[in-house]
Amino acid sequence: MKVLILGVGSAQVDAIEYCKSKGHEVYGCSYTNTEKGISLLDHFEQLNIVDIDAIKDYAVRENIDIVYSVGSDIAMPTACKVSEDLNLPHFVSYRTAYICNNKHLMRQELGADFEGNTSFIVAGTKEELSAFTDFPGVIKPVDSQGQRGVYKVESLEEAQNYFDQSISYSKSKKVILEKYLTGTEVSVNAYFINGTMKFGLVSDRISYDEYPGGIIKEHYVPAHYPQEVQDKALDLARRVAIKLDILNGPCYFQMKVVNNVPYLLEVTPRFDGCHMWRLIYYYTGVNLLDVAFRHLLHNEINEDDLVIKKQSEELQTVFMCQAPETPVVTRPYDDAYFCRWYYDDGDKVRRMNGYMEKCGYRIEKHK
Repeated sequence: MKVLILGVGSAQVDAIEYCKSKGHEVYGCSYTNTEKGISLLDHFEQLNIVDIDAIKDYAVRENIDIVYSVGSDIAMPTACKVSEDLNLPHFVSYRTAYICNNKHLMRQELGADFEGNTSFIVAGTKEELSAFTDFPGVIKPVDSQGQRGVYKVESLEEAQNYFDQSISYSKSKKVILEKYLTGTEVSVNAYFINGTMKFGLVSDRISYDEYPGGIIKEHYVPAHYPQEVQDKALDLARRVAIKLDILNGPCYFQMKVVNNVPYLLEVTPRFDGCHMWRLIYYYTGVNLLDVAFRHLLHNEINEDDLVIKKQSEELQTVFMCQAPETPVVTRPYDDAYFCRWYYDDGDKVRRMNGYMEKCGYRIEKHK
């Protein structure tokens, strides 16, 4: 089969490698021609993956069977819209993918009375920020990814000071200002079949305290919270999925737990950008990446593949991070279950969030 992966950076390498290993002909598109995954592809076309018409024309021209992406919010609306228009297999609708990619639409769709939602406003000017009074807050672009342009603010004045920096990352030139929740972060990785969560796992999400925006540092399994709290997180994930019409495929939820109550930060109907499927595989024996592609490519569904087969010792994913514009210094981690660098030794770290950039990751015993 001909598989088109949107985005060919480090986040998409897992999908490219998987499809190649199964004998599929793999195509890829990106706005830049310098990404790590290009050398793994059978065919590459330099196209902006948010340009729906260009991607659709390319898919038609190459007679593509599947359009998909992992680890990229901005790719999902395009993948779903092109798949809908060309009657190709897809997990969620374009509408759902678009709502999940726009933080204010997600909040609005859930509704102010939805348990697990939080207060917010959307602003296109500094003056419009004055409608928000529930400080401390978090200001961020409504339609960006990778923790870019995200800042904690204690007052209206501080929010207005960060406005220009935050909105610079927004394609639609809008920011969302929402209540800051004091607590610790967890993730829920889930898999849905016909509207039912068939797999769900809660993990601890550890970010850098010294930088704004929740920049990821580590993930731990199992989560440290008691089962009662984890069950609440799984219930929130189920209710969000129902509300947003997430019926099939993988889904990633980012939450913050406040006084043992989880609140939704973000949701996206795709695999996360942190390779959590691999950590989950080592911990449970469930290979969500394999399940998703067999489901998508062949409509092959075996619920037994989503049953946890083991729960090994505590594991963690640790990201090797460096400041932007610095030369990468790689090293082996011989005791890790898995280790991958996104850069070659001596490469210059690209600026993404502007503070600490992911240069690679490893999976190891929790220390």
